[in-house]
Amino acid sequence: MNHFKIYNFLITVFIISIFIFIGCQDNNTDILPDNGHTDNGFQYKGIITGIDARLCPCCGGYVIKIDSTTYDFDSLPPNANFTLENATFPIYVNLDWHPDTTHCGNYIDITRIEKVK
Repeated sequence: MNHFKIYNFLITVFIISIFIFIGCQDNNTDILPDNGHTDNGFQYKGIITGIDARLCPCCGGYVIKIDSTTYDFDSLPPNANFTLENATFPIYVNLDWHPDTTHCGNYIDITRIEKVK
């Protein structure tokens, strides 16, 4: 009798695990790549999501999402083909960047960027 209860319990756990596994799917609709190189020579694609309005010592500037990580940045490089003044967010971009070691927090320096049309 005990073996029958254990067997039913294990079958139930197995079936529930299958339903949970099948139900877990990535519903991420962001248009972010599997960041290798882009078609036009940029290293990354990202989304500028807006202004960083948090009030903290390591905040401010603008927010950009690259892969699944969110970064802050202060300004666009001079070679940008758009500005952030009066911009409508989100802005999809191709870019090259490196960590900004002069700021605290998760800041980056964007060395080259273009707005994706």
